[in-house]
Amino acid sequence: MQRVNDRLINWASLIEAGTLAQAETASTLPFIFPHIALMPDAHLGKGATVGSVIPTLGAIIPAAVGVDIGCGMAAVRTQYHREDLQPNLADLRTAIERAVPLSAGVYNTAITETAARRIETLTAKAEKAGFEPGQYAGNWHLQLGTLGSGNHFIEVTADETGAVWLFLHSGSRGVGNKIATHHIKVAQELMKRYWISVPDPDLAYLAEGTDEFWRYIRELRWAQDFALSNRDEMMDRVVACFAEFTGGPVEELERVQCHHNYTEQETHFGKKVWLSRKGAINAEQGRPGLIPGSMGDASYVVVGKGNRLALNSSPHGAGRNYSRSKARKTFTREQLREAMKGIEYRDTDAFLDEIPQAYKPIDVVMNDAGDLVEIRHTLRQIVNVKGD
Repeated sequence: MQRVNDRLINWASLIEAGTLAQAETASTLPFIFPHIALMPDAHLGKGATVGSVIPTLGAIIPAAVGVDIGCGMAAVRTQYHREDLQPNLADLRTAIERAVPLSAGVYNTAITETAARRIETLTAKAEKAGFEPGQYAGNWHLQLGTLGSGNHFIEVTADETGAVWLFLHSGSRGVGNKIATHHIKVAQELMKRYWISVPDPDLAYLAEGTDEFWRYIRELRWAQDFALSNRDEMMDRVVACFAEFTGGPVEELERVQCHHNYTEQETHFGKKVWLSRKGAINAEQGRPGLIPGSMGDASYVVVGKGNRLALNSSPHGAGRNYSRSKARKTFTREQLREAMKGIEYRDTDAFLDEIPQAYKPIDVVMNDAGDLVEIRHTLRQIVNVKGD
């Protein structure tokens, strides 16, 4: 742990100078209290650093939550052991790829019974929040139960005992992105209207008590609920695919869910703050969480230690070492194949920017997080599903 200044504490041993400078800039905002906590996986983001925990008094920065509101993880521990799995894992992968729409802009063509119930609940929540999600995305109801692309994934994994876990990463899809983008622009327009200077346009904020602030909070909370329901819907489909593959029912011995791009009101150092975790999870004492590695590295089921200085937070993953464009220029498909040896995945150039070498070593990140979380289980991939 490194105290960079009175308003910035850093847990990352691997961090670029530009990333640290970006976090220092955010820490100068007058409503930061008590300090920004920079997680071990920190890397450059839009305005606010990815892998930062930003507590604010009387204001909120939409870009400090990010454009994928509610992005996070879900995992289910099954009763199956790795040795129970049949050898034809490609059949399981393709079944999951058929059941869950993959890639940016790819959505359902029909609504399942379980999705319909979740959409009904989300519709009622939107009405209570006083807005219509269709103003952002007319097909939002078709987005529920879809994965997206980038670092979003579905995996079949096994822990250190051989127990099989189903594991996935996704968020609030296109509707969440449009909600976030709208409110970032609103905040930027307000800065211009009232001649308020911020060190970066993407650090534009909304002042608590204004209509713009509370509208963002209402729609943000809805998008967080959408993201959680999206993961549950996908997980139900993956469980069904896995049950068909194994030829027997799946007992959910445990289901873990956690956001890592979101805002909640929490009390820290004696004051109630708006705590934005942009690439970080809640790691309060005893709270279960999920920290994924890259598509070829280990992932972790953890429990929080409630570190006060870290604002009860921990990293959300490995964190990038290479930008997507740089990774594509640096690595080859053969290197990706080597990194994914022993894992069933779709062999394509589309995933070059997700090659494990493009990320920080997850073991270094977890070592840096030693006083933030305790590792319960270490998961290793058996099957990996991603969108182009």
